[in-house]
Amino acid sequence: MLKIAIDAMGGDFGPEPIIEGLVLALRNNNTFTAIAVGDEKQIKPLIPNYLANRIEILHTEDVISMSDTATDALKRKESTIYKAIELVKNEEADAVVSAGHSGASMSLATLRIGRIKGVSRPAIATLMPTSENQNTLVLDVGANVDCEAKNLYEFAVMGQVYAEDVLQLDDPLIGLLSNGEEESKGNEVTKEAFKLISKVPNFAGNVEGSDVFKGTVDVVVCDGFIGNILLKTAEGVADTIGKIIKKNLKRSLISITGAVLMRKVFKNLKVRVDYAEYGGAPLLGVKAPVIIAHGKSNPKAIQNAIFQAINSASSNLNNDIEERLEKYSS
Repeated sequence: MLKIAIDAMGGDFGPEPIIEGLVLALRNNNTFTAIAVGDEKQIKPLIPNYLANRIEILHTEDVISMSDTATDALKRKESTIYKAIELVKNEEADAVVSAGHSGASMSLATLRIGRIKGVSRPAIATLMPTSENQNTLVLDVGANVDCEAKNLYEFAVMGQVYAEDVLQLDDPLIGLLSNGEEESKGNEVTKEAFKLISKVPNFAGNVEGSDVFKGTVDVVVCDGFIGNILLKTAEGVADTIGKIIKKNLKRSLISITGAVLMRKVFKNLKVRVDYAEYGGAPLLGVKAPVIIAHGKSNPKAIQNAIFQAINSASSNLNNDIEERLEKYSS
């Protein structure tokens, strides 16, 4: 049975939504147990008695706040995220889920758990909704502000393997995010990356920002600076569209009547753009699954982040990434 380490104190709203999400996950999946890392006085009252045998509490009171730097986490060995990462490093847990300081999670995972052979830099991957009944995997979305061509090549391989092993996609297509579809477009890094990624099967070439939401390819590769801007812009656009729709629906009785008739459509739209549906972003390239959830995660988001961790830990993801990188480099 898998064991998942949970940073129970890292989110913006304390342990309540995190433990509630853990409880939901345990109710809906009997293939794992959990270690909740945090203040036992706050955590224990939130755990139902009937689940007490499936949740172990590792007590610690230190929490890395969003105002702290990632380097602080390396020194604070009693913090929740440090102890959660150490559980995986020491093989006492199979995966980590944290809604806390993403920089701390990345730094500790990279330095304490370690990178997969052949990976120079891990990358954060996230799912973006498309107009089709599918999602686009985008990486990196924040781990690496500056990248070399070889980093983008490694992201392409890791993303493709994740799409196959975890998302269960057959022959996923890869696109390199650029300012035009032509091979000649892009800066010097993306032009060099284009040549390297060309050796990867099912590379579709350059794609533009709009292709992310069209579902033109299954995996989109970019550096963390561009990827994070893309992610935050998409979140902002989705939120703005929702507000515009609500504002306009209130203007007349006809609009309100139409909204009632289209409730199912609006509900489906909300599901497609809600980050809670995807749970969290996997940090690809480290030796064990690390899922980075949104700081404002609600219980549903935490539950789905845990399910991502379970799916990753149950797959042959890391071995396949290592083998694929070795194969293409030879």
